Amino acid sequence: MATVNGSSGALTTPRRAHSRSELRAGARRPRHARALTGPRLPAPPVTMLLCAACACTGLPAVHAQSYPNKPIRLIVPFPPGGGNDIVARTMNIRLPALLGQPVVIDNRPGAGGNLGAELAARAPADGYTLLIANNSLTANLSLYRKLPYDPFKDFAPVTMGATSPNMILTHPSLPVKTVKDLIALARARPGQITFGSPGAGTPSHLAGEMFMSRAKVNLIHVAYKGAGPLVIDQMAGHVTLSFTAPIVSKPYIDAGKMRPIAVTSETRWALAPDIPTVAESGFPGFHLVAWFAYFAPMSTPREAIDRLAAEIGRAAHTPEVKDRFTALGIDVAPSTPEELAAFLKRDYQAIDQLIRELRIVLE
Repeated sequence: MATVNGSSGALTTPRRAHSRSELRAGARRPRHARALTGPRLPAPPVTMLLCAACACTGLPAVHAQSYPNKPIRLIVPFPPGGGNDIVARTMNIRLPALLGQPVVIDNRPGAGGNLGAELAARAPADGYTLLIANNSLTANLSLYRKLPYDPFKDFAPVTMGATSPNMILTHPSLPVKTVKDLIALARARPGQITFGSPGAGTPSHLAGEMFMSRAKVNLIHVAYKGAGPLVIDQMAGHVTLSFTAPIVSKPYIDAGKMRPIAVTSETRWALAPDIPTVAESGFPGFHLVAWFAYFAPMSTPREAIDRLAAEIGRAAHTPEVKDRFTALGIDVAPSTPEELAAFLKRDYQAIDQLIRELRIVLE
């Protein structure tokens, strides 16, 4: 039945209610009911759900997805041609393919590795900045009165990359072939024999200081900005000797441009077993080995640390990388983050004791 609308005078017809039997029989819903429900929206994509979940939990969205999903920056705190640089580039033969992303090497030399280390320490802790460091990372904590970073508070250990002995190397023109000959020459020419290093606080520098202390000789330290410039000057005769890792010097040793007279490791070097250790040359307990390890800024997500450690370990054991390291006299030594953290504490204790014993302080 029609009724009159009091406000407009228009006739209106009341809508008929559907009976339960009609609804059960699948009666068509009225048009206005469909309009109220609106069009069906597509389900939100999985990435949107993951990002929402990350927002609730406080985790970075990038790590809720597959890591890594963009290039990784690897800071090398020494110039090209040095040990850190060679290890990084050798590992990069396979590492980018295993990670599925480029690993971009960024050489940032200066201040014995401090400039590059500080840059890495201040980078975002998102898994996309790494540092490849050596012994100077812990040594500088004892060497410098003020340091712009703390290796234990500002870095998360990822994995050890490789280790290498240092060698006492002389220019072929120098009339020495043994450690005994070198000591005799240094005592005959006090203050005239120079030894070069890739920088203050590097393994080469510390090995030279340790040698002077144990042998009771006076050598003049010449610090370079990296091993590359050092070996060039040593071959030219501008420095008398160095305590350099074979990772840098082996091509020049093979070419007869440098003469190795001893190694600083506990055992003889596998690629030249006829070269004695410093320890067996009259200085028991003399032991200093260079190490090269990967670090990330502190608070980097653990899933990123674990992925990096796993893939660096895999890269180190691929034939392309391992054979190259073996040819250079380097031992691959991948580790877990926990193993590297424990090693770092032991290394710091030993280096700190040595630096205190030698009374070395740098500004």
